[in-house]
Amino acid sequence: MLEKLGLIPIGEIIKSKSIQNFLFLAIIQSSNILITIISMPLLIQGIGVDQFGLVNLALSIIILLNIMVGFGYNLSAPRAVAVNQTDKTALSHLVSNIFSAKFLLAVFATLLVLVGIFGLNLFKGYQIILLYSVLLLFSEATLPLWFFQGMEKMKLISIANILSKLVFLMGIVLFIHKPDQSKWVNFMMGFSGLLINLFILGYIHSSLQIRFYRPQFSAIWTSLKENILLFFSNLTGYISINGGLIIFSFFTGAETLGMFSLAERVVMVLRLFPAIIIQAIFPNASKLFKKDEQSFYRFLKIVYIRVLFGGAFIATSAYFSAPWIIRVLSRSELSESVLYLQLLSPLLFLSCLNIPNITILLVADLKQLLFKASWMMCLYMIIVASILTYFFGGVGLCFAILSTEIVAYIISMLLLRTEKPDLFHGFYS
Repeated sequence: MLEKLGLIPIGEIIKSKSIQNFLFLAIIQSSNILITIISMPLLIQGIGVDQFGLVNLALSIIILLNIMVGFGYNLSAPRAVAVNQTDKTALSHLVSNIFSAKFLLAVFATLLVLVGIFGLNLFKGYQIILLYSVLLLFSEATLPLWFFQGMEKMKLISIANILSKLVFLMGIVLFIHKPDQSKWVNFMMGFSGLLINLFILGYIHSSLQIRFYRPQFSAIWTSLKENILLFFSNLTGYISINGGLIIFSFFTGAETLGMFSLAERVVMVLRLFPAIIIQAIFPNASKLFKKDEQSFYRFLKIVYIRVLFGGAFIATSAYFSAPWIIRVLSRSELSESVLYLQLLSPLLFLSCLNIPNITILLVADLKQLLFKASWMMCLYMIIVASILTYFFGGVGLCFAILSTEIVAYIISMLLLRTEKPDLFHGFYS
């Protein structure tokens, strides 16, 4: 009725590609959040808080290597796919080369893990867990999210993600009941993702008429060189945001690590909110930036204001509900985890501050500035987190993580203002 009265143009809103991308990305992340909420108490009860911490530590290492497997394609590939949407031959070569490149990178990352474990005797205490986690590298290599983002057809990949998470959850319920079974947690996550991804690749080939050609190694090498700054930006960005758990592992035992990991997992799930926004608006923002910069700035300002309000609301809710969240997830009173969660809850709002700066850097293809901002932020985080964690433990690490987000926002804004003043004033004026 409201739509007929012209008060709320629901039909027009739903037709928007940015809104559709956001909705389907939100479905993907919502399913991730839901499965995380369900799986955490099951895992903690099954394998214990200390093994839960080690599983998450191994997962942090694998995600770090997954950035190598992704090698910036999550940012560059959607744009390339969008440009070649109607050219099946060019699209087929593009898809074949990207999947081949990511598979080779997954093999290389696996070799690094094997050398680290068997050659250098690293990762003591969780070597077996890490070894069983390498399947996640190949799950990442075959993940076609970037393809469907570029095609602006997110429905199927959303459904596939939900199926993958349900298979993973079913594996936990059926097979994870004792601490010595902790090695299978990340393995099942990788297996479920890889299985569903292979079915999706079959669909891409049979229904979308995308042929898989032999890889063109010259084209792969060219794309890797073009993506090198995006890779390092993602790598340093990940260390800045998620490296805290790895740093904390050098200063504390498994049980304390597990309690911090529980709070961090909740916050990092919530922190996906700004990442969803950037991924959702990126295709449309790129088109607007090329066609009409003023329309792009208006669009970005509207998104920014709404995101800040949403981020503030979620952050406040997380702070006040922290005791209840920890009690539900762990089924016990972990006061230390509650403290960490309350301290980290403002992170969601702080991470929203930098959305316009990152979006401008991406749509304007300012890879060098993005890399410069990322490594400066990473350097700050490593130094401050190491010092504060050494002296104040988990509480110090929480403040280091929060301050890193503020510093990242300031650095990105200053770089835009000094290096690209026209873009800076276009948005902030």
